[in-house]
Amino acid sequence: MEHFIVSARKYRPQTFEDVIGQQAITNTLENAIKNNHLAQALLFTGPRGVGKTTCARILAKRINQASCGNLDEDFAFNIFELDAASNNSVDDIRNLNDQVRIPPQTGKYKVYIIDEVHMLSSAAFNAFLKTLEEPPAHAIFILATTEKHKIIPTILSRCQIFDFKRIGVLDTKNYLKKIAVQENIEADDDALHIIAQKADGALRDALSIFDRVVSFSGKELTRKAVTENLNVLDYDEYFKTTDLLLENDIPEVLVHFNSILSKGFDGNHFITGLASHFRDLLVSKDKITIELLEVGDNAKKKYLSQAEKCDLRFLLKGIELANDCDLKYKSSKNQRLLVELALMQLASVTFDGEKKNNKPFIISAVVFRSKTSKKSNAKFIVKEEIKVVAKQKVPAIKNESKITVTPGIETSKADLKNTGRRRSDLSLKSIERKTEISKMEVVYDEVEGLPTDAFSESKLLLLWESYINNLIEHGKKSLASIMNSNVPRLENRIIHFQLPNAMMKDQLDRAKFPLVKYLREKLNNFKIDLIIDVNEEETKKFAYTPDEKYQKLKEKNSALELLKKTFDLDL
Repeated sequence: MEHFIVSARKYRPQTFEDVIGQQAITNTLENAIKNNHLAQALLFTGPRGVGKTTCARILAKRINQASCGNLDEDFAFNIFELDAASNNSVDDIRNLNDQVRIPPQTGKYKVYIIDEVHMLSSAAFNAFLKTLEEPPAHAIFILATTEKHKIIPTILSRCQIFDFKRIGVLDTKNYLKKIAVQENIEADDDALHIIAQKADGALRDALSIFDRVVSFSGKELTRKAVTENLNVLDYDEYFKTTDLLLENDIPEVLVHFNSILSKGFDGNHFITGLASHFRDLLVSKDKITIELLEVGDNAKKKYLSQAEKCDLRFLLKGIELANDCDLKYKSSKNQRLLVELALMQLASVTFDGEKKNNKPFIISAVVFRSKTSKKSNAKFIVKEEIKVVAKQKVPAIKNESKITVTPGIETSKADLKNTGRRRSDLSLKSIERKTEISKMEVVYDEVEGLPTDAFSESKLLLLWESYINNLIEHGKKSLASIMNSNVPRLENRIIHFQLPNAMMKDQLDRAKFPLVKYLREKLNNFKIDLIIDVNEEETKKFAYTPDEKYQKLKEKNSALELLKKTFDLDL
């Protein structure tokens, strides 16, 4: 049986050109050798598996090859590797200092590679200082570590530092594809991409995972085999979850989540993956950010397709809810319920409940069959038993003394007025009459021939002022003050009125019907409407909570923050 060599050793780079993802460092070292500008003490630092020791070995070999001109000689006797994890005492460093004094028998340089140099003790570091600062001309030291912060500053100041970076997912995937071709393995692009993502920037880890998956699936490497072996949740599960969320199908979402748990996946793993999925959909919605999508070619098509279905508001809210669930997961006593609650909230982001009719006008109090108005000489065309879809009522019809409601029954205009003022939807009497009222209101758009006389903004302002005075006479000073807080603005028969906060808006909304009715009657235009907005910038000017009041005071006097910190004051 042939001895198996792991890919990390079998495909270890032998030249700087073979090193993946560290072009800046390898070019610098290559130029330093060519120009005879190489420092005698170098420190290679960075994450595990990114090529620190490999580059140190290549550099050690290339130094003597360049000086002697013999590219076939490996000068193995001139290279000394020391593991600082097991040789970290003062005696070990003293032995090293004694060996450094001896010049090489072949070649020009002796190269000392000290791996995991941060494991040296403080005494060993101090014993190494003098040799590292003034080494013999034939000695070059290459230190390698994953934890630069543990090395004392006096050592760092004597070294030329090279920071190795994590290897990109795309570079790792391409390198794995190259190895798969050499090993005659058929590998899916998505499968290699998942391995590269799982390696998290460490090429040695990627090669170890590659060997493991090949042992599991043989010469055919599929995405399904990789996800099963690595215990990675397939991205198809996230695509299906997102589709169910967009359909507001809460029962199916919960059943799907249960099936994921039954496969042995953790709820925290699922919710963090869902947040990442929403992030990938978000970057897929814009051509500028599409480069941030690090997935395979097949997966990229799916992301682009699903991103078109997703609203931007849904994705932003989804990331927020999923991230909030992730933060609370470890401290939660009922972790499954926490994730299920987040999923139900996500499924409700795009859910409007009982969607209301967007037609804004209502004729209330009576259902007309057909009648010709003397003023407009047009017919009212109506439908019986139409549900309530808004809160405005039609004004009293002028110049009509009687209206036919049903065959053989006549109703005076006074009777129509006596139908009563529209009550709040929450009042008991309103609840008792809900069925009756729902059959007595029709949409304005269902009616033909309502007058729409033109009017000026100045006339509107006069009527607005008149209505405010009328409110004051009847003791409704609070509502009058709200209406007097701003000036209405007219745009295309729509009256826009801004208020500084939502509380005032709610109060005016409750009194909106009689105001709109009054304006329609006086202006003889039944197509106008009132839209009440909240000016967010104006809202910020009002301070309600203690914190807001403190922020207002701090804007006026910046020294207030210094006073608070100095005496450790609280609000």
